[in-house]
Amino acid sequence: MKKIVLSLILIMTIGGIKSQTDRDAEDAKGLQTGVTAPLFTALDADSSLFSLEDALAATPVVLIFYRGFWCPVCNKHLGSIQDSLKMIEEKGAKVIAISPEKPEYLDKMAKKTGAEFTLLYDEDYQIAEAYHVDFMPTGKQLFTYNVLLHGKLKNSHSDKSQRLPIPATFIINQDGKITWRQFDPDYKNRSSVREIITALLEMQTVN
Repeated sequence: MKKIVLSLILIMTIGGIKSQTDRDAEDAKGLQTGVTAPLFTALDADSSLFSLEDALAATPVVLIFYRGFWCPVCNKHLGSIQDSLKMIEEKGAKVIAISPEKPEYLDKMAKKTGAEFTLLYDEDYQIAEAYHVDFMPTGKQLFTYNVLLHGKLKNSHSDKSQRLPIPATFIINQDGKITWRQFDPDYKNRSSVREIITALLEMQTVN
C-alpha cells in the first residue's frame, strides 16, 4: 500500500512539474500587483552576486525579464531603457534586467545595448518561475530563435529545456510589494519608459 501511495505522489509531482515546464506563453499569468515580490539572489555579468533584498533596502526596483541577446525586440527595449536610464534613476529607482542566459551572454547583451544597469542570470529559471513568467516555446518558435536568430538556447541556458520568460516588467517598492506591472504574452509588447516613469511617480504619490 505504501508503495502505491508513493508511486501516486511521484506521478502527481512529475505531472505538476511537467505542466509548469511545458506551459504555453498564454498560460503564464505573471504575479499581480499588490503581492509581495519573491526575493532572490543571482549572478550578474561579472559573476558577482546580486541580492534583491539588499537592493530594495536602498531603492525601489524596476525588474525586467527579457529573452536573450539574440532577440531584436529585447535589444531595442533594453536600449530604450538605457537611453532614458538617468530619467528613471532620478525617480529613485534601480533597473534590473533578467534572462536565463549565462553571465558571458549577459556581457554580449550589455555590449549590444550599451546597458549600464544590472543584467542577471536566472539559473534554472528559478526567478522566472517565482514570478510566473516562464513558458515553453513551440517547435516553430525554437527554430526561429535557434536557427534564424542564432540563439543557441541549449548552450546559453543552464539546461536543455530551452524555456523562456515572458518579457515582463515589474516595479517593486521598498516594502517589497509589486506596485505596477506590464505583462503580455505577445513578445512585441513591452513596457515603455513613459509608463515606467509614470508608475514610479504614482508610487511616490501613494507613499
